[in-house]
Amino acid sequence: MTPPDSDEEPTRVVTPHEPDDAPDDDSEESVAEDAADGGVTPASDVPEDVRKYERFTKIEGGTYDRANEFLRERTYVTAREWAIARLCADFRTETGVEMTKIGENLPELVPFMTDTYTPQAVNQARASFEEKVRKAGATFLYGAMSDFFTAEELDDVMYESTEVAKFLLEVEGVDLAVEEEMEAEDRISSVMREVREHSAALRHDEVCCPECGHEFDVDE
Repeated sequence: MTPPDSDEEPTRVVTPHEPDDAPDDDSEESVAEDAADGGVTPASDVPEDVRKYERFTKIEGGTYDRANEFLRERTYVTAREWAIARLCADFRTETGVEMTKIGENLPELVPFMTDTYTPQAVNQARASFEEKVRKAGATFLYGAMSDFFTAEELDDVMYESTEVAKFLLEVEGVDLAVEEEMEAEDRISSVMREVREHSAALRHDEVCCPECGHEFDVDE
């Protein structure tokens, strides 16, 4: 594979494309066309910061399917999208994301990934992750603002979501203190109470179109 002239972030994928939604995309073979040739990078060629990278050390190699199944059951993203999104956040420089380094050293960075990837494949997975997070966020906030859930039901949803998020962070290697967990949960609960209060006022007052900014009464 011939790397690009620089490691600066390539043009973002803007066409609607979610490769991981297809039934056959639960395995790494589904992106074989985008994966780089050559397999695992020789140890002598692995950059120092890659060798020192300690995320995902709690997951053993060859467990892609298990990780993918867990995420499929509890989130909208796949294991591939989750891992690559984290790598893109960790390997960001002043000039952009080091997608060439991520793709060429993917098996060394993430134990359950076995193929190298092109910068384009890395960018595609990250774009898919971001798109799904935005859609999930809009879906959740609409449910919270539309009065479909009682305050208690919304608390249950937030609790379950928080537990899954904390588990994923712990798998990545983040050590969460009990005090930090409780503080985060309190902040989230406070924010959601404000969301319910403001959305109630919005439903019974004026509505602003998110597209054009036009305000109109709900009775119009």
